Order: sequence, then C-alpha cells, then structure tokens
Amino acid sequence: MLRALTSKLREFCVSRRGSVAIIYAVALIPLMLAVCGGLDYARAVMVRTAMTQALDAAALALGATKNLSDADAQKLANEYFKANYNVSSDFGTPGGSNGAFVVNVVRSGQSIVLSISDQMPTTVLRIVGFDTWAVNASTTVVWGQLKLWVSLVLDNTGSMTQTDSSGVSKLSALQTASHQLLTMLQGAVSVDGDVKVAIIPFTRNVNIGTATPYPTWLTFSDFTAAPATPSTSYGPGISCPWNTTTNGYQCTSGPANGSSTTSRIPSSGTYKGYICPSVTGTGHYWNGCFNSVLVSGTTNQWNHTWIPNSTSTWNGCVTDRGTASGPVTAAYDVENTPPTVTIPTSLMVAENSPSCVGTTLLPLTSVWSDLSAKIDQMVAGGSTNQTIGLVWGWHALSQGAPLSPGALPDNTQRIIILLSDGLNTQNRWYGNGSSQSTAVDGRMAQACTNAKADGVIIYAVYVDLAGTQGNSTVLQNCATDTSKYFDLTSSNQIITAFNTIGQQITNLRVSQ
Repeated sequence: MLRALTSKLREFCVSRRGSVAIIYAVALIPLMLAVCGGLDYARAVMVRTAMTQALDAAALALGATKNLSDADAQKLANEYFKANYNVSSDFGTPGGSNGAFVVNVVRSGQSIVLSISDQMPTTVLRIVGFDTWAVNASTTVVWGQLKLWVSLVLDNTGSMTQTDSSGVSKLSALQTASHQLLTMLQGAVSVDGDVKVAIIPFTRNVNIGTATPYPTWLTFSDFTAAPATPSTSYGPGISCPWNTTTNGYQCTSGPANGSSTTSRIPSSGTYKGYICPSVTGTGHYWNGCFNSVLVSGTTNQWNHTWIPNSTSTWNGCVTDRGTASGPVTAAYDVENTPPTVTIPTSLMVAENSPSCVGTTLLPLTSVWSDLSAKIDQMVAGGSTNQTIGLVWGWHALSQGAPLSPGALPDNTQRIIILLSDGLNTQNRWYGNGSSQSTAVDGRMAQACTNAKADGVIIYAVYVDLAGTQGNSTVLQNCATDTSKYFDLTSSNQIITAFNTIGQQITNLRVSQ
C-alpha cells in the first residue's frame, strides 16, 4: 500500500500536464492587455490626427492675419481649433476642460508654432492602472516659405511677338504677368531682402552685359576663333572660298557682323582682298577677316592671316559652355559649377550671334523698381535654347561666379519659373533655329535633372497659341511635379498661370 502511494506521489511531482494550463492562464493576461491595448492606441492616433488638422487650420488663420496682439492671436487660435476639432469629449478635451480648448501659441519672426496636448481617457488599459494616454500635436506655419530666391527665366525669342485671337502678343502678356507676379512677391515681404528676384531673358543666348574690365571667368576663345584658312589661290576678286552647303557659311563684304552675304571677295573699297566669313548654320558670327598678302614673286598667290575683331565689338551675349566641337565630359553647359581659369572649358563663352537677346539679365535683387524696369525692357528676337536660360537662372541662385548672389540664408527656398513659347531649336552646337532639335532637348533634360537634384523647385510654363506644336515633353518633365507645369493656348493664360504660381509660392505653408 505504501509502495503504491509513493509511486503516485512521484508521478504527481514530475507531471507537467497541469503546468501547461497554469502557464497559459498566466500568459493570457498580458497578451489580452496588449491586444486590447491596441484599441487605445488606435484611439490616440485618431485624436492626434484630428488635433493636427485643427492646429493647421488655426495656424493658417493666424498667419493670414498679421500684426495681431498676443491676446488676439491666442483667441483666434482657440476659436479656429474649436471649429475644426470634431472629436467627442469622451476622448478628452485638448488643452483644457469643459470644452474650453486652449492652444499654446509661440510666435518667432516669420513663424508661428502651435501646440496642444490631450490626456485621453483609456478603455482597456485602465484595468492595469493607465487611466489616461498623453497625446501631443504641434504645427508650424511660415510666411512666404520664410525666404525666397526666385529666378524668372523668360523667353525673348522672335515668336514671342505672336498674338492670340484677342490681339494680345505673348510678350505683352508676359510683361503684364511678370509685373503682377513681382507685386505679389513684394507683398509677401515682411523683412526687406527676404524675397529676392533675378530676371534672365534668353533666346539662343543670354546677355550678361558688356561692362569692363571683363571678368576672369569669361573667355573670348570662340569670339576670336578663325574658320578654315583659305588656300593661297584666293585673293582680291576671287570667289568666296566657303559655301553654305559645305561650310555652313559664306562671305561678307566686311568684318562687321550682320553684313549682307556676298559670293565674292571685295576687289575694291576698304576691305579689298579681305576674306570675311559670315554666320554659321548654328547661329555663330565669325568675328574677323583674313587679309590677302601677295606671295613675293607670284602674281596670283596670296598668304592669309586672320585678323579678329576687337573684343569691344562684343554685344554682351554668352553661349553654352564646353568646347567648340561639343559638350565636354564634365558637362559644364548643364551645370552650375563656378567657372575657373584653370579649367578653360568651364569658362563662360562670349559670342556674337544673330540671336543675341537685346535685354541684359538682372542678378538677384530686392530693388523692385529695377526688376520692374527690366521687364519693360524686354524685346523679342532670335531662336530658342531653353537650356542656357535655365542654367543661368540656376547660376543666379547659386553661390560663386558668375553671378555671386552671396551666401544662401537659412530657410530660403530657391525657385526657377521658366516660360517659353516654343520648342528647343538651336544651341551652340545643334539645331537650325527653326525646327525642334532633340539634341538640344537632351541637354535641357540633363540641366533640369541637375537643378532639381540641387534642391531648386522648377515651374515650367509652355505657351502654344496655335496649338500645333503639341505638348512640350521636355518642359513638362522639367517641372518639379505636375502641379508646376502649365500648358497654355492663349496670351492671357500667361497672366492666369503666373498668378497661380505667385499664390503658390507666397501663400502660407504649413511646414511641419
């Protein structure tokens, strides 16, 4: 009997069947609390979302009403929060009790920080002693994105003279729209200098002006370059050694740019015996002539020496960076890398061209009268190279040469607004000036990618009055996002588009 009892006692001591049930029962308690606690977590997320949205509305209301006293700001914030917070009091009362919402308002310079907290009553977690869950929310609103640097990159090509059915030219509408945009930007200023604007008119070239002494980052290598040297068989009265089909240019009657073409070397007059090339097929003037010096002992053999025009005849335009034969591996034509004399292909390239834009660029400034005057000076003429306009707009927002705007202030948004009425037709190397050039589009696409990677926001505005050119894919892709691309079919739409852009970049923006 004792042996049987002992055996049963031993079996009971080593048995694990009952312990499983005990362990399960003990583990079930925290497991159920964790699962059910998820309900309280979901309630807290809902409350925080609703609080944040109500704070956003209150912050925007405060920012839109400047010069409020602290007491009035507090009152307005509370009213807007209450009007926009639609959560049952069962979830607590943010910032107070008995429905009296109190928002914490902190103003500093151009920013307003609003915050609020709620001790949300729990449901399941109160079982284990957690009666409330602290929920916090905050939001910040700023005026005009704090500070703005804006480049207006504006098409000044010949087609901008085209009018729509109302008789308004694209250039005229652009000027009106630009003036209105400048007014909006100026109105967003609370501290002088917080908003600065650059104006970059462009065609195939950009005109930087002819102020002397010339900057060290400018090269005249293309300006003074010579074409292929004529053979010694050419002299006074002999036919021009070049032709449009083979060389892309003919002769002019003298070294002045824009002279009418002629098929023969002058046999009399000031430039007798001079062989002067005209403009290339890609719109580059040769700035100079070859003289003709009779070889001693011969009657019909001449030596030729290139005599470049003085750089004082330069009209201020620059073309794409790179080499005369094409873009270089470093791709300076689509970058904002500062030019340096130690890297010749990085230098800005002086050029005289039939497409030289008449209006010089204006670097970043907050002198609104100068900006307005520059808009009024714009005239139309020449072929289209959106790339060079965009890149110089980017230079205006970048530290260092060529435009050296100074250090970028903290909390400054850089923006390019690019408007063009046509497709890319010509740059330094590609295109004929009349039809779309996919090669120029390729350079444009790379410049857009690089500028956006640098943090610049790009608005792109395409104007096609006739509606025959179709969508400008390269401009559409250049815009930072689809909301920043505008495809227009009338001149007056330019005004509407610029107003929309102005509202977007000057309106208050909740930043966090």
